[in-house]
Amino acid sequence: MASVLRMQARIGQHALLLTTAAVPLTGWAVHAVTLYKQLARTRRDPLTGLLRRDAYTARARRILARHRDSVAVVMVDADHFKQINDTLGHAAGDAVLAAFGARLTAWAGPRASVGRLGGDEFAIVLQLSATCVEQRLEELVRMLHTPVTLDDGRTVDVAASVGAATPAVLGSRDLTALQRAADAALYDGKHSGRARVATAAHTTVPSINGRRAGRSGTAGWGRAA
Repeated sequence: MASVLRMQARIGQHALLLTTAAVPLTGWAVHAVTLYKQLARTRRDPLTGLLRRDAYTARARRILARHRDSVAVVMVDADHFKQINDTLGHAAGDAVLAAFGARLTAWAGPRASVGRLGGDEFAIVLQLSATCVEQRLEELVRMLHTPVTLDDGRTVDVAASVGAATPAVLGSRDLTALQRAADAALYDGKHSGRARVATAAHTTVPSINGRRAGRSGTAGWGRAA
């Protein structure tokens, strides 16, 4: 009987030690989860859920390095976005941006890099074979031209201009060069309702900070059109 009691005492002591040790481990686990959530918030745009510029860029370059020529870089501008804000209010504008974020994510898939670069401008880098580029871009344009339904039941007619570039056509896997060419193609087809794929000629289009100079001679991320 005494030996049984001694055994129970030892088991109790071990259990106490394990429980005591688990307390700080649990605390660190909670702390780690909190830090992860905070990091995730800094990596993503709170309105659209898309990657912010730095996180988008890092992931985009990994995709380019991994898949080489079987990649497409896609630039997207919401059309007439300022008009939506001015006539329907900024809440409606936010709803449109959030809808665009969801549509871009659904179109690109979980392995793509989808970012909001500023204002109503977005970028996507995804694995995509050359034979599928035009078909997939047509699908994207249709998605982005589907009206957005607001919380109050109103619908907003929306549209977007889309340009794309591929390493196979441009002969470069440099993200900045591909984005610039895709952006130049986008502006060639601005408000046309069709996506444009960059040719080698689009690499020579003058740009400022990665954006093609606009009609007013100025450019920059975050311009609504």
